[in-house]
Parts: sequence; structure tokens; C-alpha cells
Amino acid sequence: MKKALLPLLVLTLLLLSACGNNGSNSAGNNAGTASPAPEATASAAADAEGSNSGTITYQSENGPLEVPAQPQRVIALAGYAGNLLALDVPLVGVDTYVKANPKFQEQLKDIPEVSDENLESILNLKPDLIIASSDTKNLDKLKQIAPVVTYTYNKVDYLNQILEIGKAVNQEQKAADWIASFTERAKAAGEEIKAKIGAESTITVIEGDAKALYTFGSGWGRGTEIIYQAMGLKMQDKVKEMTAKDGYYDLSLEVLPDYMGDYVIYSKDPAGDASFQETSTYKEIPAVKNGHVYEIDATTFYFNDALSLDYQLDFISKSLLGN
Repeated sequence: MKKALLPLLVLTLLLLSACGNNGSNSAGNNAGTASPAPEATASAAADAEGSNSGTITYQSENGPLEVPAQPQRVIALAGYAGNLLALDVPLVGVDTYVKANPKFQEQLKDIPEVSDENLESILNLKPDLIIASSDTKNLDKLKQIAPVVTYTYNKVDYLNQILEIGKAVNQEQKAADWIASFTERAKAAGEEIKAKIGAESTITVIEGDAKALYTFGSGWGRGTEIIYQAMGLKMQDKVKEMTAKDGYYDLSLEVLPDYMGDYVIYSKDPAGDASFQETSTYKEIPAVKNGHVYEIDATTFYFNDALSLDYQLDFISKSLLGN
């Protein structure tokens, strides 16, 4: 494992290369961008016997990696902070998208925002572990600061993603316990919802505004994993067809009615242009006329980490059950 303390020369060179390089984290979870939302990972296993008592060997998607057995200063990039918070792992820095999530404000009020483009902001926090995405910038330089575990979005499913992060921070059992509890709660809620709205009723998830609208398949955050996988609710046929390749699909107002299910979860940008909701095209959609569109702040719905999943499960259940 790379030592946590770097030689003075390496530190000096790293600081010189990092100074002035301030930018925003590009590993956000906006499906409308070229980079997909960060939230899934490696199929790996942590070996409890590391090379010394202070480390374990984690079998990452890039091979074995020595990481702290009890990390105390973790930086989470690419939307993984919610998993670490759920596992009570000490965080010292998080990315822009997570810091902006209103549901994380209390837990992260004293945690600085960092960026993969501003290495000095990370170096100054003296992390002992960095959790990042495979497309995070400056990975080679980040590896000089601390061990870096990276994940490729959707390489494994969302629950295995949580388990992998649990392994990486030596909290596999706690992660497994959370997964078991979540799976049981979501399945029970799904059965209750089917009994109320009918097993054949369809659910559509949309996001965006008048400038750009999207609908999502079964594994793209925004509560889709809960609705389609954990609850087993039905996807609208056109959505299923058009999201099969990329996981999401661009919509226009003109075709929106063709993709709206009997019930709709609308992940709405609070700062976006919602004028399309005032058009006759939108107002004549059956789900709209029946009062079956449930709006939620998009900044709370992007990710599929453990804390976000708990919040999404609660919102979806209450919405579809009329609570």
C-alpha cells in the first residue's frame, strides 16, 4: 500500500501541480450528460488478512488493493457519500452533487466540498482513503495522496454496489444487514402498493424541465431501482423499449404522453423551467388528470446510495399509497 505520508519532494511537486486548478466535480449523476450518474461498482471481496495489522486487502475491480482496516479520514467522490454515512464511516470531504443534496445537509454541515480537479483541496484534508468513480479526473495523482478505490457505474447492481463499499471500508456485515432490511421493507411496500393500485398499473419516472426531459429504466437512480427491482412494479411498455439500451431516454413534450404510465414520479429541478406543465399536451395526460403525478426535488433523488434509497422508498410508498 502507498504510505499515507509522502516524501517532501513528492508533496511539493503535487502541490505545485494542483495550485490554481479549481473546478467542479464532473462525476455528477445527471443522466442528460455524457457521463452517467455515479452509483454502481466492482465485484470484489475484502480479505481480512492484510500485509500488516493496519490494513486489509480489498479485491477491487482493478485488482487487490491495500486499504486501511479502520479508515478515519475518507473522501467520497462521485456520489458514494450516502453509503459511507449509512455505515458510520468518518468523512472529511465530499463531492459537489452530494454536498448540494438537501437531505444530507445535517450530516455534512461540517464536511468540506472537494473536487477531483482541485487536488490541493483533497491533499490538505489528509485522507487515508478515497472512494471515487472510474472516470474521476486525476486518479494517478490522487493515488499519491491516499489509496483510491474506484467503481464503474452500473458494473454491478445497486445493492452489490453498497456491499462492495462495505467491503472496502471493512464494514461488510453492516452493509449486508442494511441490504437485508431494505430488501424486506421494499418488497413489503411493493406488495401493499400492488394491492392498492393494481398489479398491472404502470409507473413512469421522469426528470427535467421544458428544455430537457428524460425517462429512466430500471437502474438509473431516481428511485428506479426501488420501483422496478425491489418493489416489482410495472414499467410502461414504451419506456421499457426505449431505455433498454442506455438506461434512460430523451423526451420531448410532443411525445411525453406516449411514455407516461398510470402513475408518475417526477424528479423535478427546483430551479428549472416547468412551463411545459402549463401546456394542454401535459394537462391532458391521464396520469396528470387523475392526480397521479408525484413531484420531488431532483437534487434529493439522483443517487442510489443507502441513505438516498431509504428516503426514496419512503416517498414512493407514501405517494403511491396515498399517505
